Amino acid sequence: MSNETEAPAPRRRLFVLLPLLVFLGLAGLFLSQLLSGRDVAEIPSALIGLPAPQTSLPPLEGVNLPGLDSKSFAGRVTLVNVFASWCAPCREEHPVLLGLSQDKRFTLAALNYKDQPENARRFLGELGNPYQAIGVDPAGRAAIDWGVYGVPETFVVGKDGKIAYKHVGPLTRDSVRTLLLPQIEKALAAPG
Repeated sequence: MSNETEAPAPRRRLFVLLPLLVFLGLAGLFLSQLLSGRDVAEIPSALIGLPAPQTSLPPLEGVNLPGLDSKSFAGRVTLVNVFASWCAPCREEHPVLLGLSQDKRFTLAALNYKDQPENARRFLGELGNPYQAIGVDPAGRAAIDWGVYGVPETFVVGKDGKIAYKHVGPLTRDSVRTLLLPQIEKALAAPG
């Protein structure tokens, strides 16, 4: 007597092999990603190669610098650094920004993200001000236009006004040397 509810033998083998095949497929996919050499922590930006978002932010009161205006990017390489006084990694990267501010081949501008003006002024007063322009974005709307994931982030805007590079996270001496400076050099060499 045979059990009529029992699946035929080839079908049973398929049910047994299917999970193994799915596992092997996923393992192969993960292995190929691991061996690709691509930095999986890198977050791509959809804005690379596109014009910088139209931005006109008011200046940080009390620092005697202009606000952040995307019209000022034309004809000059500009680094736009997104920072906030409440951001611990911003404090870590600040000495690196002070060093970058010594290079007069480009402009270093800031987007002050969801910050209190007095806190931002105190932050810059304590640590030094590397910026040539600081735009205040209290509601974070401009940061959304720029595709900001969190602070700090730094953008390289070319002489043509297009975003050439985006660095997510705090800049370090090593990341400036290996990642940021090569992008700045490319932007400086490109026609404007």
